Amino acid sequence: MKRKLVSLAALATASVLVLAGCSSEADGGNAASADNSGKTITLWLAGGDTPDEMRDYLKTEFNKETGAKLNIQQQDWGDLVTKLTTSLPDANNTPDVTEMGNTQSSTFTNVGAFLDISDMYDELGGSNLLQSFVDAGMVGDKNYTLPYYFGSRAVFSRSDVWAAAGVEQPKTLDEFNAGVATINAANPLNIPDFSGFYLGGQDWRNGISWIFANDGELATVKDGTWTSTLASKNSLKGLAQLQDIYKSASNAPNDAKDSNQYIYLNDSDEVKDAEGAVTANTSLSAATIMAPTWAHWSIGTLGTDADGKPTRTWDDTKNAVFALPGNDGKPAPVFAGGSNIGISAASKNPELSKSLMKIIFSEEYQTMLGKNGLGPANSDYVNALGDDQFAQALIESASNSKLTPAAPGWATVEGSLVMEEFFSKIKDSTDLTALAQEYDEKITPMLNGK
Repeated sequence: MKRKLVSLAALATASVLVLAGCSSEADGGNAASADNSGKTITLWLAGGDTPDEMRDYLKTEFNKETGAKLNIQQQDWGDLVTKLTTSLPDANNTPDVTEMGNTQSSTFTNVGAFLDISDMYDELGGSNLLQSFVDAGMVGDKNYTLPYYFGSRAVFSRSDVWAAAGVEQPKTLDEFNAGVATINAANPLNIPDFSGFYLGGQDWRNGISWIFANDGELATVKDGTWTSTLASKNSLKGLAQLQDIYKSASNAPNDAKDSNQYIYLNDSDEVKDAEGAVTANTSLSAATIMAPTWAHWSIGTLGTDADGKPTRTWDDTKNAVFALPGNDGKPAPVFAGGSNIGISAASKNPELSKSLMKIIFSEEYQTMLGKNGLGPANSDYVNALGDDQFAQALIESASNSKLTPAAPGWATVEGSLVMEEFFSKIKDSTDLTALAQEYDEKITPMLNGK
């Protein structure tokens, strides 16, 4: 789908975003051959998914190749959109290169926030790059952001609890829905507030899998105008299944979000530091969750590392991971997590920024992404993920994954928390059609930047 740049005034969350052009102070020519010893560019990384060793690699390689320094700043996901909105147009405060959520990319590309890097597309991976993420960073036939890494949501279970309830790993979505309800009713370990499937009421990022699995969509576009479609026939089928799960399988609160669900799979355990203070305390209260595949680092038996910090060791006798099955037995179309990355249109150092992008999309760095459990943007290096059960679950779940709508105002939708609000009302709704229609009316103007 091709999109045109829209005016900034059309975006509620970006109404003050007046993008500056590239400064006249921008470095020119070949960054590697220029004298860059006194220059520094800034890279914003979102959250803590990029390990320290990879950050150090970027700093070292960037300095080695350009002579300039790389300043990496971590931004919290929760206020990333706000910070990008205020900082990207300011040439004195903009990050030169920034990571953003794949669902946030469309809004900022549509207002001209990023540099056109179409001339680098082939060099950075071309057709080997994850296409849905590439599409999220395009306007018309121009590339403005490209995929940084992908993740996908898989099912994590306490296989010992499933076995105790007499439920086997499902092959279809109907079997999954019935299985987690059976486990919830059985509660074989007599655990207080137990959930066969812990699914927070506001956890729309996992919940939309049931909409997608029934061939529903969050929104559609015609002649450039987007329409929210929560009340469409197929979307309502998914919402009805989801409501049944909320009622029969999950005891998660209506206001629980998509955050650290893995803690509910871990046994009661307590770790104290040298002073006797409790540093970790968890309690098993769920048989099943959905989470990005890298959550496995936080699931398992609790212990401590050499520095006394809590660690988790996965236990194959108690835990399992698998792709959520769809209605046809193939992997369900779950929401694809991950990020895009691009160069600020206001950067004073576009050539140095391009040099950093080349390092990020190099074989060495893409391989490091895979070895750290993050799906490489370039499919040539997906083997770096390995062949263990976590890699298999990631690859399988990503094979049929989907993104949120590539609408100009999708970041506005996310920033307003309207999806959280809608999903929190599903469990107790007595009229799902009316509820979905109500929120379609709220969301449609946002999608179109109104």
